[in-house]
Amino acid sequence: MKNRHPILFFLLSILLVILFLASLIFGSVHIPLQDVFSTFTGNRTDFINSEILLNLRLPKAITAVLTGASLSVAGLMMQTLFRNPLADPYILGVSSGASLGVALTIMTTSALPFVAFVNDGWTLIISATVGALLVLMLVIAVSFKIRNAVSLLIVGIMFGMIAGSLVNVLQNFSNPDSIKLFVMWTFGSLSAVTWDYMQILFPVVLIGVGMAFFLQKNLDGLLLGENYARSLGISITRTRILIVIATGLLAGSITAFVGPIAFVGIAIPHIARGLFRTANHKILLPASMLCGASLLLVCDIVSQIPTHNLPINTVTALFGAPIIIWIILKRSQN
Repeated sequence: MKNRHPILFFLLSILLVILFLASLIFGSVHIPLQDVFSTFTGNRTDFINSEILLNLRLPKAITAVLTGASLSVAGLMMQTLFRNPLADPYILGVSSGASLGVALTIMTTSALPFVAFVNDGWTLIISATVGALLVLMLVIAVSFKIRNAVSLLIVGIMFGMIAGSLVNVLQNFSNPDSIKLFVMWTFGSLSAVTWDYMQILFPVVLIGVGMAFFLQKNLDGLLLGENYARSLGISITRTRILIVIATGLLAGSITAFVGPIAFVGIAIPHIARGLFRTANHKILLPASMLCGASLLLVCDIVSQIPTHNLPINTVTALFGAPIIIWIILKRSQN
């Protein structure tokens, strides 16, 4: 069984490269593969195509890879921490906190006309980051006093519901234009990340993924139960806090820059487990990253097929929801 792992990693890596190139080629304007290679080798033949590639499609493709990898790793950690196959990166309320931050920023314009709303990307990113961090800090504070992972899960869900309720209250008192802008943000957009944003997003994702790999032995221990993990010398409280921080960095940064992306964090870890047939996080972490990055690239390509681009959240739901239904049906038969 272990002998097939290198082959699977090789095939997934090749698939990722092919999908990455496909995301550069296909779109509202078809760009030949030859133009793609000539642009990256410095022999630009078509200036317009080169500009589209370098300033639009390349950052969007990289964002898709970072988004898919981040949410998949975060989802895997949450499923391991709570030993719940339907746990996702947003289960602790990070996405709801980010949504509340964005909603407050956008909708204060209608509630307080004298407040000047700066309609640029950085404003929404900072708002989403602050909202996500506040919820994350609350969850971490509670985790010091709660020893049971299931109780922490319930508390995280409650924080998310409170934040969601506050968003609904804000929507009730806002004008239609503000609500429309907020709803558009909730659809998610891979094309919103420019090279300037990438300078912040990439290091944060790198730190979050690095923490996940650092915790891989602790994650393996948690799979065997908290009592067994303690017998191995694993500090449950410290591990839980580090997992929450890593998940917050990954899910929070992606939500801040891209918007909430549903279903990826739930579905991909199950696909990785099914392909590699192992529970070893040394294998599952990179496998989830490759599978998640590939799925987001597929979703990005599919979203551009119609004349009017589909929201990325809609496409991920079409892929992810059937997988979740299959997981539930499979578990009910066991």
